[in-house]
Amino acid sequence: LLSSDGRKVLRSSIREFLCSEAMFHLGIPTTRAGTCVTSDSKVVRDVFYDGNPKSERCTVVLRIASTFIRFGSFEIFKPTDEYTGRKGPSVNRNDIRIQMLDYVISTFYPEIQEAYSDNSIQRNAAFFKEITKRTARLVAEWQCVGFCHGVLNTDNMSIVGLTIDYGPFGFMDRYDPEHICNGSDNTGRYAYNKQPEICKWNLGKLAEALVPELPLEISELILEEEYDAEFEKHYLQKMRKKLGLIQLELEEDSKLVSELLETMHLTGGDFTNIFYSLSSFSVDSDPSKLEDFLDELTSQCASVEELKVAFKPQMDPRQLSMMLMLAQSNPQLFALIGTKANINKELERIEQFSKLQQLTAADLLSRNKRHWKEWLEKYRVRLQKEIESVSDADAWNTDRVKVMNSNNPKYILRNYIAQNAIEAAENGDFSEVRNVLKLLENPFQEAEGLREVKEDAEEEGATATAAACAQETRSRLPYCSKPPLWASELCVT
Repeated sequence: LLSSDGRKVLRSSIREFLCSEAMFHLGIPTTRAGTCVTSDSKVVRDVFYDGNPKSERCTVVLRIASTFIRFGSFEIFKPTDEYTGRKGPSVNRNDIRIQMLDYVISTFYPEIQEAYSDNSIQRNAAFFKEITKRTARLVAEWQCVGFCHGVLNTDNMSIVGLTIDYGPFGFMDRYDPEHICNGSDNTGRYAYNKQPEICKWNLGKLAEALVPELPLEISELILEEEYDAEFEKHYLQKMRKKLGLIQLELEEDSKLVSELLETMHLTGGDFTNIFYSLSSFSVDSDPSKLEDFLDELTSQCASVEELKVAFKPQMDPRQLSMMLMLAQSNPQLFALIGTKANINKELERIEQFSKLQQLTAADLLSRNKRHWKEWLEKYRVRLQKEIESVSDADAWNTDRVKVMNSNNPKYILRNYIAQNAIEAAENGDFSEVRNVLKLLENPFQEAEGLREVKEDAEEEGATATAAACAQETRSRLPYCSKPPLWASELCVT
C-alpha cells in the first residue's frame, strides 16, 4: 500500500513500552522496552478503521531482546501454495535455511548444538522439542494472568519463546473465556481461550517450514507428544501457586481450577482481583468471616450496568432477521457471508440482555453470593487437606499467603490505565506514563513511593492543564480497582 509509511505513533508506542515492561516484571518471557522517544512529526491514522482518521505524533520504541527471529522468518522459503499461488521470497534457497537454522541453534540453544554436533536431524529435533515446550509454557503463563496477545500469527511468535510484538493486546478484566482483545478480530481466531491451540498450530507451520532439515513425521510426533502435556503441566503448576496449594499435588486440583473459572464466568468476576482476593480467605469456618469475604468477592463481580454493556446486542435487529432468513433459504450463500457461530452468539446476547432487564441489583448479589459460597466450600475442603499434611498450620498459612501474593498480581496494564497515560502524553504530560511504569515494576505489592513520583513530575512542571483535567475526571479509582464503566467502550485494533 502506498499509504504504509511504517511509522509508529505515540498511542501504540506507549502501550508497547508499558506492556513489555509489565510482562517482564510479572516474570513472563518477553522482549523489553529500552526507551520511548516521540517527535513533532505527524502521520494520519484511521484508529478504528471507521473512516475517521486523525493526526498522531510519530514515536520510536527501542525494543530489546536476544533475537527478533520468528517462526515466520523460516517461512520465506515456502514453496508455492496450491490454493493461493503465493510463495516465499526465498523459495528453493535451502542453503539460507540451513545457515539460519545453524545460527539459531548454535547461538540460542548452545547446549543442544553441543549434545548433537554430529547428527543434524537429531539436533534439529531436539531444538524443535525445546521451542515446543517453551511456547507451551509461555502461553500457559499468559492464560494465568489473563493476557491476550491479539494477533498470534507465525510472524508474532519468537524462535526463543518470548512474548513478541505488542499490538492490539489486552489484559482481561471480567473473566470471559471467549474474550477478544483485538477489535478487528471478527471471527475470534485469537480469543483468550483459543491462544493455546493457535500457538500449537503455529508450531505446526514452523515444522512445515523446517522440512527437509527436519522431516515432518519427526516434528509432528514431537508436537503431539510434547505440547499439550507441557501446557497442562505448567498451567496447573502455576494455578496451584495462585490458589496457595503448596503442599500437595492432587488429581482433583484441575477440576477445582475449572470450577473456579466457571464461577468467575457466571458471576462476571474480575480475573485479576478475584485471584488477588483469595489469599485473604480464612480456612476456619467462622460465619461472619465468610460473610465479609463473600462481600469482598462479590464487589469484584460485574454489576447489572456492566452486564448490560457486555451483553448489549451488536447487530441491527433487521440485519439479524435477514441473516436468519438467509440461513434457512440459502445456506450456501449464508456460509459465505456470515458465520453460524456469530449468529448464535448474537441470539445468546439478545436472550441474556432481555433477562438483565428484569434483574435487580439485589437479585444479582444474592445469586453471585450463592455461586461463590458453593465454590469456596470446595476450596476450603481442599485447603483442609493441605493443613492435615503439615505439622504447623500457622507456618503453612504464612507460606500459602506468601506464594499467592507473589503469583497473583495486584496491578496489571488494564486498557483504561494505558488510556489514561496515553491521553495525558498526547497532551504533553508524560508523568502518568512514568507513574504507571512504577506501578507495573512492582505488580505484586502495594506501590510505595507512588506519591513521590507524582510530586516529582509536578515539580518538573510537566503537567499540562488540559491533561490534568482529563486525568482528574478519569483516574479517581485506584489502579488496582476493577475498571470503570467508561472503560468498556475502549476498543483496540
